[in-house]
Amino acid sequence: MDRQVELYDTTLRDGTQQEGISLSVEDKLAITQRLDELGVQYIEGGYAGANPKDDEYFRRVRTLKLRNAQVAAFGNTRRAGAKVAEDPSIKALLDSGAPVVTIVGKASEFQVKKVLGTSLEENLAMIADSVTHLKAQGRRVFFDAEHFFDGYKSNPDYALQALRVAADAGAERLVLCDTNGGTLPDEVGRITAEVGKALGLPGGAAERSASPSPAPDGHPSPRGTGAKPALGIHTHNDTDTAVAAALAGWQAGALQIQGTVNGYGERTGNANLISIIANLQLKLGATCVTDAQLASLTGVSRYVAEVVNRRPFPFQPFVGRSAFAHKGGLHAAAIEKSAQTYQHIPPEQVGNVNAVLVSELAGRGSVARLVRELGLGMELTDADHRRILKHVKDHEARGFSYEDADASFELVVRRSLPNYEPPFELVDFMVVVQDRIGRRGAVSRGAEQPGGGSALLSEATIKVRVGEQELHTAAEGNGPVSALDAALRKALRQFYPNLKDVRLTDYKVRVVNEGSGTGASVRVTIESADGGSIWRTVGASENIIEASWLALADSLEWWLVHNARER
Repeated sequence: MDRQVELYDTTLRDGTQQEGISLSVEDKLAITQRLDELGVQYIEGGYAGANPKDDEYFRRVRTLKLRNAQVAAFGNTRRAGAKVAEDPSIKALLDSGAPVVTIVGKASEFQVKKVLGTSLEENLAMIADSVTHLKAQGRRVFFDAEHFFDGYKSNPDYALQALRVAADAGAERLVLCDTNGGTLPDEVGRITAEVGKALGLPGGAAERSASPSPAPDGHPSPRGTGAKPALGIHTHNDTDTAVAAALAGWQAGALQIQGTVNGYGERTGNANLISIIANLQLKLGATCVTDAQLASLTGVSRYVAEVVNRRPFPFQPFVGRSAFAHKGGLHAAAIEKSAQTYQHIPPEQVGNVNAVLVSELAGRGSVARLVRELGLGMELTDADHRRILKHVKDHEARGFSYEDADASFELVVRRSLPNYEPPFELVDFMVVVQDRIGRRGAVSRGAEQPGGGSALLSEATIKVRVGEQELHTAAEGNGPVSALDAALRKALRQFYPNLKDVRLTDYKVRVVNEGSGTGASVRVTIESADGGSIWRTVGASENIIEASWLALADSLEWWLVHNARER
């Protein structure tokens, strides 16, 4: 028996409540398209009537030709004491035009009395009236029982009453929400099972044949055809167990699982839908997406991270850059013999790849594998591998780290080859940081010039050799590293005009041996991009300018090795 599951994404609503995330209408439409391609059945587009942006989204999303998903609009039940037909929240849900509406109502006695400030009876009437009215207008209705688990633990009878009035009014989904994120997975599983039994609903993942059967359009049949409502689960990550709790709820009887891409959401986030899909499909025997859609998980995760302007978390399970990375020499040697020795799944199943990291923990096998992956067209001897490994370990002792500096490691390998010709060589450089206005005290307080801008001038002079020619240039910048970058590019563009495509996208400094005070070594890592590729380089020194130069020079050298056509 195929174990049924229903995916409900709330990245565009709950996900945007995470600090620092804001999406334009175009962003939301693009993510909608990508989620539809992933095979998500329901996409919650936003809070109906809350702001002009969400209203515009609901107007424009109707033009998308979605193949797998239905769009849901989120909103409140009617207000206490108000007439449902005149309630602005209910009207906004209808005006959204969304075929599915998800309304949130209180399922906690404490929340009703302390937050809503109304009676328990009126709260139940608010739920029933809202569902009934929306159903009468031809909408499919899902009911999010807010604070359900907290409410159930303090007054289970009332929490169940909230679900029953929603079900009796025609709600197709009764979603149990762990709004505060404090309920652990075993509690979620136990309570979900108890709720299913109390309401006479299917009692577990293996009994899903009693769930609403699909309609001709592939979506579950609406209420009114004799089908019972189904349970849903909505968890938050305040105890770092949101995914486990969501899976426990599904195993205990919930059909629908709500979550967000990469776990974005208020406070510490929501259940991560990426991990949920992977665990359901690969560990729990559920068929929720096709194999091809499963293989797009890594791409979807990184795409949404780019749209919300968040760096992908490298250690995210299944899809992170380090999810299948191996650092220890024994581990790297073992996966050369059999990938499954230190990997719980083949990374290709979720669109990821395995990686071997070079560090002071690496062995010759790690180096040999990475050299092969570079595709340099020549075999290195065992002595070559030993020499490269010694270089890595010696440099890491000085503060370098090649784990996150793939381009710098490649240059270490290339420079060890007898026929390698660098695209440029440094002769010398000098960097000057000068007080433009000559007021030391003002500068120390961050003073600015009358026209704006820093009171300090950074200027770099640099001498480089390209082939037999030597160039001496100078340039200014908004800091010493910026000035160095400008001066080096100024010199090299005479030979490599396409260098203009390269831009620095990130610059990080870390003190390596903190106990040494201002004499400590620092590690500088630089991320660069050219619109198609992203690469990382590293430098380390007791002098931050020298460390920056090493990382900067590696960045441009790596790009020139791969892309230079002019010389």
